[in-house]
Amino acid sequence: MTSPSLRRCAATACRTSSPRQARGLATHAPLPEKACASITPPYAQLQEKLKTVKNILGGRPLSLAEKILYSHIHNPTETLTDGKITRGETYLQLSPERVAMQDASAQMTLLQFMSAGMSRCAVPASIHCDHLIRAETGADKDLEQSIVNNQEVFDFLESAARKYGIEFWRPGSGIIHQIVLENYAAPGMLMLGTDSHTPNAGGLGMLAIGVGGADAVDALTGTPWELKAPQIVGIKLTGKLNGWATPKDLILHLAGKLTVRGGTGRILEYFGPGVFNQSCTGLATVANMGAEVGATTSTFPYTPGMRSYLAATGRAPVARAADQAASQGFLQADEGAEYDELIEINLSELEPSINGPFTPDLATPLSKFGSFVKEQGWKDELSAGLIGSCTNSSYQDMTSVADLARQAKEAGLKTKVPFLCTPGSEQIRATMERDQVTDVLEDVGGLVLANACGPCIGQWKRDEKKGEENGILTSFNRNFKSRNDGNSQTMNFLASPTVVTAMAFSGKLSFNPMSDSIDLPSGEKFRFTPPRGQDLPSQGFTPGRTSFYPSPMPEPQPNTEVVIKKDSQRLELLEPFTSHFGPHNPRGLELPACEVLMRVRGKCTTDHISAAGPWLKYKGHLTNISENLLITAVNDEGGEVNIAFDHSHTPVESETDTIPSVAKRFKARNQTWALVVDDNYGEGSAREHAALQPRFYGGAVIIARSFARIHETNLKKQAILPLWFVDKSDYTRIGSGDVIETIGLEDLLNGKERPHITIRVTKRTGETFDIQTRHTMSSDQLKWLRAGSALNHIRSKIQQS
Repeated sequence: MTSPSLRRCAATACRTSSPRQARGLATHAPLPEKACASITPPYAQLQEKLKTVKNILGGRPLSLAEKILYSHIHNPTETLTDGKITRGETYLQLSPERVAMQDASAQMTLLQFMSAGMSRCAVPASIHCDHLIRAETGADKDLEQSIVNNQEVFDFLESAARKYGIEFWRPGSGIIHQIVLENYAAPGMLMLGTDSHTPNAGGLGMLAIGVGGADAVDALTGTPWELKAPQIVGIKLTGKLNGWATPKDLILHLAGKLTVRGGTGRILEYFGPGVFNQSCTGLATVANMGAEVGATTSTFPYTPGMRSYLAATGRAPVARAADQAASQGFLQADEGAEYDELIEINLSELEPSINGPFTPDLATPLSKFGSFVKEQGWKDELSAGLIGSCTNSSYQDMTSVADLARQAKEAGLKTKVPFLCTPGSEQIRATMERDQVTDVLEDVGGLVLANACGPCIGQWKRDEKKGEENGILTSFNRNFKSRNDGNSQTMNFLASPTVVTAMAFSGKLSFNPMSDSIDLPSGEKFRFTPPRGQDLPSQGFTPGRTSFYPSPMPEPQPNTEVVIKKDSQRLELLEPFTSHFGPHNPRGLELPACEVLMRVRGKCTTDHISAAGPWLKYKGHLTNISENLLITAVNDEGGEVNIAFDHSHTPVESETDTIPSVAKRFKARNQTWALVVDDNYGEGSAREHAALQPRFYGGAVIIARSFARIHETNLKKQAILPLWFVDKSDYTRIGSGDVIETIGLEDLLNGKERPHITIRVTKRTGETFDIQTRHTMSSDQLKWLRAGSALNHIRSKIQQS
């Protein structure tokens, strides 16, 4: 069934012109006030609950992150019976206020939610169609073609949204994180989102946490959501950004200090006078890329910039309520609050950074980047510049970039490489167009893409540089190998949108816009002056094509049929996973004996485990998407990519095959299996398919040197046991074909507390030895493991009630 409303959304908007706006501070005309009851946190209730928790904790000073978290604890008098919360140890039972889902992850989230048997969502929720739109020729054509290509998925999402009362943001409306910031985020709120960059909403002084779909189902079903109380890193900002330095450079610099693991199990809480000099959208950029250091989320105290942004986006009632809560001390840290680590950054001394390639924490100051390129022996050539995405697509970003484009245009320059711009939302696109920002970008050679994720997540049909080493500059947040264009030799260097733009006019990686000039045909030299942007439009935002937008707070329509085509290759109803325990398992409440599928070498992100790009079309079909399991992972036994050994192969089978092919062989033999993996396994996105796929093929345990937070939780949700080597050198002692057995899991499942689980290893030679692992399983997570998945456990509880 084709949705007429989706087809209407592909219509091309008419352009209107208006006088060019002045730069800098201005009086901001707000959008009309929205109905804000459903998006205003219940501050009085939250403060009352926080008071209860504070009394339980003995009245100690709390950080802002603690205040928000603890005010959302489910039944604190029952769940905090021991009278303490130890950061990094205590598991909290939380009640989030909202859930946001992007179209790729929403498919599996909704398929799981549907199987829980609920008639409506327990909290407000929204679906955002942003991941399935492919960048190729330009905004309108790309949007129209993507709707045709993905109509089946969009119809499914829209019908499920209608059935369960979920707000449905149609293709073309924009990127989930920008829309959440513009419409739903509020100071002091706790929200979950099925995307790792959900923390973007922290720019409005809240806690927004990226999770897998099964975690989102907790909130959607009203089940308390469990989180280990994070440690809190305090980041004191002093001084003021100047020259070419931007909020993006703050987080690029911090990523270099903390590394991709430095934020794992921690919340980044910014404070100090430097916070109050930033725009709300600038803070959102910083919060967005906190995901790149593994942080649970990031947050900031309530600022005048947040108040202005709320008013400009039609949410003045939220601002007034936040003003009152802030006056009572709720939206900032207590005097004397303690942090697990304290970092101080003087913004006045901050220089722009360029990070990469292939990892977001390889930070190089802009002034040294040319030398770095030369030292590495790379070509001093830029092959493309890309700005926008959920990280840097605000009005302030776009007007700053337009300022540079105007300077270049007046000098007679055009960009020397493809220059692509992705607006974050229809509201941003329409306001850019009205204020002639779009015109000036196109005049210098820019191509404006659809309001969608596009090249940032690999939705980019790029014909240039295939198989060639080349360098691109982007204002994106992530730069893993092969991520953007499928070419493993494309080096993506992350920078601010203004640095990306300036360098697109030079065409050289070594160009430093702070000091270098560009030769003009006249023989003269042109040098950029530092860009100036405007944080909010002086004429206010314009909503653009409102046909993309949902009706606010729709009531469920229970008679709606959720649309899934028979024999679909895009969507597949889920079959519950069976428990590891039962008559089929002779080991009782220990895991069945597991054969090791492979030992994975080095960095293994969720992109390695479950690739995106062309595979996004199978996000709702577990059988089909499982064909990409670990296809870019490196086997440590031989060093080859996407090769696994099958030591039990039949005479007609080969000894080696692709990783998913060998996993399928194990599944066909009913052979439960294990993986041995390196540090920070599962770094990157909130992609729960990276846990669903190994479970689908029969995986039961993964032993790691260390795990990324979201992925470890996703594994637990699907009843894959994540274990940590006590001695990291034991990683090399286990290889493919070895058999491992748990010892001590039965005690855990029977309620005995023990921090370690012994693993008995039987080598293919017959040699046996024991190694020690530790676990992070809570009592509730052990129930998920025993039931076969968290969803199985939730479903049984719903049926019992």
